[in-house]
Amino acid sequence: MPIAPITGKLRKRLWLDLTTSLGLGISAAYGWCFLTLTSAERRQEEYYLKLERERAN
Repeated sequence: MPIAPITGKLRKRLWLDLTTSLGLGISAAYGWCFLTLTSAERRQEEYYLKLERERAN
């Protein structure tokens, strides 16, 4: 009683792995970039506001 060959399994798994890894990678990169750049921009704006207030006084 031979077992039927499994065909197309690797191709389906490859597409699933590829799309999952790209989706998670892009999401993680966006989150890291958003958090990093937002905090850096906030610090920069606070610094420039401090300089402007010192100059006004």
